[in-house]
Amino acid sequence: MNWRNPWLLPILILVLASAVQLDLPWWSLAVVAFVVGLAIAPTGRVAFWAGFGGAALSWLLPAAWLTYQNDGLLAHRVAELLPLGGSVPALVLVAGLVAGLSGGLAALAGAWLRQAFQSQPLAQ
Repeated sequence: MNWRNPWLLPILILVLASAVQLDLPWWSLAVVAFVVGLAIAPTGRVAFWAGFGGAALSWLLPAAWLTYQNDGLLAHRVAELLPLGGSVPALVLVAGLVAGLSGGLAALAGAWLRQAFQSQPLAQ
């Protein structure tokens, strides 16, 4: 498998996080992103953006679909409670941003943990 494909990590995080969140709490997407970042992300930058993209899409796509399905009735009420002026698209984007930051930072932490334990020669 070609691990250098830039679409592989975000799609892997998207699929795994979506599957895990069916039965586990919302923060399970951070655990998935952490494990993927720890296991196969080559650098911290790649890990962050893969985690951000995969986790954001795992919330953005279902939120947009459910909002479309019920004409945004519940989303409009929630958006009125928050300082979004009742904007349903803004609420969907904020949900994606929150998930993206959670996933991106978790994947970055996983990549950094792997790099911290890699054997490095001691400087003399």
